[in-house]
Amino acid sequence: MEIKEEGTSEEGQHFLPTPQANESGDFQLTGIQKTPNEPPLEFNLACKDLVAPVRDRKLNTLVQISVIHPAEQGLIRYCSTEIVEGTRDPLFLTGVTFPSEYPIYEETKIKLTVYDVKDKSHDTRSFLGCASFKVGDLLRSKEQPLALSLRTSDGGKVVGTIEVSIVKMGEIEDGEADHITTDVQGQKCALVCECSAPDGVSGKDNSPFLSAVLKNPVCKLYRFPTSDNKWMRIREQMSESVLSFHIPKELIALHIKEDLCRNQELKELGELSPHWDNLRKNVLTHCDQMVNMYQDILTELSKETGSSFKSSSSKGEKTLEFVPINLHLQRMHVHSPHLKDALYDVITVGAPAAHFQGFKNGGLRKLLHKFETERRNTGYQFIYYSPENTAKAKEVLSNINQLQPLIATHADLLLNSASQHCPDSLKTSLKMLSEKTELFVHAFKDQLVRSALLALYTARPGSVLKKPPSPKSSTEESCPQDPLPPMRRQDSIPHHSDYDEEEWDRVWANVGKSLNCIIAMVDKLLEGDGGEESGDNKEGEGDLAAVDAIVTHPREDWYEQLYPLILTLKDCMGEVVNRAKQSLTFVLLQELAYSLPQCLVLTLRRDVVFSQALAGLVCGFIIKLHTSLHDPGFLQQLHTVGLVVQYEGLLSTYSDEVGMLEDMAVGISDLKKVAFKITEAKSNDVLPAITGRREHYVVEVKLPARMFESLPLQIKEGQLLHVYPVLFNVGINEQQTLAERFGDVSLQESINQENFELLKEYYTIFMEKMPPDYISHFQEQNDLKGLLENLHQNIQAKKRKNVEILWLAATMCRKLNGIRFTCCKSAKDRTSMSVTLEQCSILRDEHQLHKDFFIRALDCMRREGCRIENVLKNIKCRKYAFNMLQLMAFPKYYRPPEGTYGKADT
Repeated sequence: MEIKEEGTSEEGQHFLPTPQANESGDFQLTGIQKTPNEPPLEFNLACKDLVAPVRDRKLNTLVQISVIHPAEQGLIRYCSTEIVEGTRDPLFLTGVTFPSEYPIYEETKIKLTVYDVKDKSHDTRSFLGCASFKVGDLLRSKEQPLALSLRTSDGGKVVGTIEVSIVKMGEIEDGEADHITTDVQGQKCALVCECSAPDGVSGKDNSPFLSAVLKNPVCKLYRFPTSDNKWMRIREQMSESVLSFHIPKELIALHIKEDLCRNQELKELGELSPHWDNLRKNVLTHCDQMVNMYQDILTELSKETGSSFKSSSSKGEKTLEFVPINLHLQRMHVHSPHLKDALYDVITVGAPAAHFQGFKNGGLRKLLHKFETERRNTGYQFIYYSPENTAKAKEVLSNINQLQPLIATHADLLLNSASQHCPDSLKTSLKMLSEKTELFVHAFKDQLVRSALLALYTARPGSVLKKPPSPKSSTEESCPQDPLPPMRRQDSIPHHSDYDEEEWDRVWANVGKSLNCIIAMVDKLLEGDGGEESGDNKEGEGDLAAVDAIVTHPREDWYEQLYPLILTLKDCMGEVVNRAKQSLTFVLLQELAYSLPQCLVLTLRRDVVFSQALAGLVCGFIIKLHTSLHDPGFLQQLHTVGLVVQYEGLLSTYSDEVGMLEDMAVGISDLKKVAFKITEAKSNDVLPAITGRREHYVVEVKLPARMFESLPLQIKEGQLLHVYPVLFNVGINEQQTLAERFGDVSLQESINQENFELLKEYYTIFMEKMPPDYISHFQEQNDLKGLLENLHQNIQAKKRKNVEILWLAATMCRKLNGIRFTCCKSAKDRTSMSVTLEQCSILRDEHQLHKDFFIRALDCMRREGCRIENVLKNIKCRKYAFNMLQLMAFPKYYRPPEGTYGKADT
């Protein structure tokens, strides 16, 4: 009997609900004892003496595993083994593992159905026989395999034996697998695959923390022979992350807050001449519309409670455009007979890109360059400020908004210390007030603020905005004494005869003078009290004369003597804030005034792409921190150097994917604006929080107390931790073939070259800042410099579909303790080929996978591993979206096994 599938639903891939005993108590469920985060049950399979339906036919067999739960009547398809060809005694390398969340009990029944696969490309199978067992029977079989007779569908004829071997934790015995042979037809070996418990990688202690971030794991089990005929065991796991939705919601809320604040500042800009006032009204109309749109998107996203996955088929949905596509942790856990057990993690995610907005006019890299060029060359209806100056204006505004309330708080604390007549508290409060006020004063030592004040003055009613002179040569336009990128002279505001340029210097200098008076007074008060001078700021000595004019009184009058000086400081600070905020808001008005609504459309596109990129980054950072929490070298590297974050792109430079790559390049580059801070969780809520603004974000990662206490002091004290994102892209599909022969690959070449320089910069910092003994440990194991040079040579070679660039970059990232990402359009098909190839390459290079089993291991992972499950959950079809013609253009090792690809929506 030939069939396509057993008569069970594909929907059965999802976890079973926890069963309930019926009212009559017909059965009682016995739970399986298991360690947190460890699978409750794992087993391997082998068949013996299978009877072929046709004499002399060579069997190509697979086993389909189904679950019958005590509380359910139906049969639920769970997984399958790989196909073993040409033998009556197949030994299956693909095992069966149930994730820790899976509700499996001793009374659960497992059905094993053996098929003979006649045509892999069309998945045409013949039923051979089936057997079933209860989980409790397997557990009680102890060390011996559970041998079951395979019978025909009517339960009569025996057509062979299937052996089920439970996988336990323990030591592999020498010689246990000595009779592994590379001859597939002659494979015979002990079926118990046992390894020592992993040291520090099982996550037993920290599983509650990770379970708050990762959801819906899919687990697969394999056993592969090593080069000396031992067994290694591999667990493959793929998990969704709630951060897919949590991070975009945090970020959009932050954008709304930032934009509302900016809009309010524009409204408070004061009276402007008709030209500028009309521009302001136009800007506010568009900006208010933008805020409303973000609020609507946030409202829709908030309805997605509990969601942790956006499928590839949803990538064009407007309400989900901030959410990353198909974000997963792909993990390989290797239990090796020779080497220490190891974890290998890759974050897989669709390329961060604005799919809903489309790519008709290109992506961010092209659009931003075009926008800036046009804005620079436009007429005089607005004032041109460079992107650097605009970013500086936002930074100063942000500093003002943060520092002003802090200074006011510390000033009040100083007065409180004075009223309590506590010298030590007075010194501490003064120190904090001095530090924050000095930062405040320093923020305004900038030519930009001065020029912005003059520009705003000329924009007030009654002023005439003169047309700037004609452009000068590039040599004349430069201003070497200005440390910031200057405004081009052709666009700068001419001097206004009625404007007192020195007034601003006096205004912000008064803040510093007010602080010095306070320092001098505190010194005098403490000196009169018999204590030591505070000595916080020697500049304060110049203000002693002013303080001497105030008659000091006994200690009970400290508060009264400091109060007027504190009031003066606050008044001076208020005047500075008022002027600076208005002038810098005027700078931002110029940015928005040009080309509305194009600039806001670009802002939206950039926010969308960044949101997708950030969600993946935060997920990767938390996973990396969790797995390396007990590695002192890593933690030192984290706060001393930061982490390299390496993105592998598989996008072509042809058609729409050019725009995707342009979006992706900007989104990943923008991650430089992100810093991490680790704090102690004060509640059960350990989901990360985001603060900051578009030019600078801080992601707060909350750790449970016990985990937090194990961190170095610098990290516990709140030191900001930085990342170094790099992107290397190599197109591998048939569209890349067209690009290389008839199109343009310069985008890919320039991205790879630019990011090589960034990786080289990180390597240099790493070598300079890390201790010599730590670096020597790295250099003993591998030559980082050699890897870097080899990568550079391959980038320079400009060879077609040079995937060695990706392999070298990935290897270097792992050797440098970095975070790995793999991306294609939807992280479904090309990404699956890449991560499975990477996993098998690691097994070969690091864990002695037998060379004759490399392709078979690759086929196992691609046919029945986590990635085919990823395809199923995305498009409800168990086929990679390739056709034979497309695959002919793919590099050899990126082609899936026969029968696993075909027509499918991407």
